[in-house]
This record gives sequence, structure tokens and C-alpha cells, in this order.
Amino acid sequence: MTEEIKVHSSSGNVFADLGLPNPEELLIKAELAHQISELISERQLTQNQAAKLLGIDRPTLSALMRGKLLDFSTERLFRFLNAIGVP
Repeated sequence: MTEEIKVHSSSGNVFADLGLPNPEELLIKAELAHQISELISERQLTQNQAAKLLGIDRPTLSALMRGKLLDFSTERLFRFLNAIGVP
């Protein structure tokens, strides 16, 4: 027996599609965290170096890099981008 799979088009915001509160803010935070992670990788910084540059401890940076963003405000994430030196 073959089961039919229902497919829905995305709105462009997975957080809105999941019905989460404040989906726009969650998407912005995810995009900022991704940019921070990419810059850290591009500059070949270790987690210890990046944490020092951002003024946080390594476990906090690790949480950021793994997408655990509840404890990060958008303002804080923008400060991290400025600290890294957005090109």
C-alpha cells in the first residue's frame, strides 16, 4: 500500500511555516548567526580565538555556532558581527 505524501510550499520563512511566535525575529537571528559562523570559518579562527574576539566564553560561542539562539538578542548578534569586522 502506497501512502500519499502531502507537500506544502514554503512561505520563505521556516519559522512562520512551523507556526512559531515571532518568526521574523527568529529568521533574522538565524541569518545573523549563520553570517557570524561563516566569518569565523573564513578567517580560520579557532573557537577560543573567536570567543575572545566576541567577548564571550567558548561554551557560549559553541551554542551560537550550533544555532541555540534563545539567549541571544538581535542587537547582541549585530555587535558580534561588528566585533568580527563585517567586510
